[in-house]
Amino acid sequence: MRILRSLDNSNFIKPILTIGTYDGVHLGHQAIIREMVRRAHAAGKEAVLMTFDPHPRMVLQPKDHQVELIDTLEEKLSKLEELGLDTVILYPFSQEFASMSAADFIQTILVKRLGVSEVHIGYDHQFGKNREGTYELLHEKGIELGYSVYQIEAKKIDEVAISSTKIRNAIRQGDVETAKHYLGKAHVLSGTVIHGNKLGRTIGFPTANIDWQEETKLLPANGVYAVKVTVLGKNYNGVMNIGVKPTVQKLPKLTAEVFIFDFNQDIYDHTIRVEFVQRLRGEQRFDSVESLKNQLKKDEELARSVFSSRAVNK
Repeated sequence: MRILRSLDNSNFIKPILTIGTYDGVHLGHQAIIREMVRRAHAAGKEAVLMTFDPHPRMVLQPKDHQVELIDTLEEKLSKLEELGLDTVILYPFSQEFASMSAADFIQTILVKRLGVSEVHIGYDHQFGKNREGTYELLHEKGIELGYSVYQIEAKKIDEVAISSTKIRNAIRQGDVETAKHYLGKAHVLSGTVIHGNKLGRTIGFPTANIDWQEETKLLPANGVYAVKVTVLGKNYNGVMNIGVKPTVQKLPKLTAEVFIFDFNQDIYDHTIRVEFVQRLRGEQRFDSVESLKNQLKKDEELARSVFSSRAVNK
């Protein structure tokens, strides 16, 4: 899958395209993308997804520090590649671009620069200045400019339309199982292992501290989670704590650290990937380090039982 950050010197031959922010790449998004890829490859055409970097809200509302995204850019690109796309365009979103009318975007970008033959969008997708770009406008312009438009109905699970907003709400509440239900796979945190205060190793629970780098990344509610961990090319089970470490020293910013079961290797500066399986408890403050240690033992036992029961029920 090629990744483009500019349309300069890029050749396209009648591509089939979808456009949107696609945060989370949830099951509804996947329905749109899979159908587009199927049609493109059946016709021998290029399957192209156009998204934006930075996220539009970060440009349109720069003082809004509450932008929370389900995936980092790297996590999103990894999910998109799994869906068989040929090209992802990370179009630079700017105030100038935001002021472009939907009609101009269609004429200048979709038709002249990309030469689209088909455009696939979700049931509620809007774009362009003042969100005036709709399925109706795309369809009307398609008749005039020679491309087709396909609109995908809202994909539903348990009769509830999937949306990134619903998934974010579930994650904020620590309900990682509902998030997985809508995403089609576990919510993920990935980043680089960095040095922490190293208290964990002194009490028998050495943890890997994760730097996930992108401030907009949405983490589950503070607490302790049973997780699956991928590091050094292998998979492990473990327990992750998200919070501010109130027992030892209340920190000014959120930290994420994972105790990996049956693992004893130096992984500083290595990339680590964590999948959230189940929330075990909320974050707690303990009266002593010994009380914390006892609780961590209980957390490990509970997490191991979670993985054992899931293995049996597969």
